[in-house]
Amino acid sequence: MIDGVRIKRLKVIPDERGRLMEMMRDDDDFFQKFGQVYLSVVYPGVVKGWHYHTKQTDHFVFVKGMAKVVLYDRREGSKTKGEVNEFFMGEDNPILLVIPPLVLHGMKGIGAEPAYLINTPTEHYVHENPDEFRVAPDDPSVPYDWSRKDG
Repeated sequence: MIDGVRIKRLKVIPDERGRLMEMMRDDDDFFQKFGQVYLSVVYPGVVKGWHYHTKQTDHFVFVKGMAKVVLYDRREGSKTKGEVNEFFMGEDNPILLVIPPLVLHGMKGIGAEPAYLINTPTEHYVHENPDEFRVAPDDPSVPYDWSRKDG
């Protein structure tokens, strides 16, 4: 796994009224600080990526649908430089994924319905000077092919 990336298995607690799923707590060993919480939706078959942050750590949880999240470590000096990680996340695999600064990441909606992402980054979004840097999904410097792999 890419250095600094963490996974927390999430527990869904159902009862006759519905269900509850804790995502992140301030006593989690990876918790740093709170920046904001936002919802992002990715449609089936659509790729959102690549991008990275210089300061921000992301905490991804998909609460509806399914998505493939892919990380690529191109950090100079990282012991996992060049490594690619692929995670299938959502209702069928409820996890929280910690994505450290400078790790490229993107997502693709999989399945038949949109996938709903809740992110709790360590920094709030600054509209005048965002800590978000984009790389094209098909950039040849990233060794990943977003096409579906059957078989």
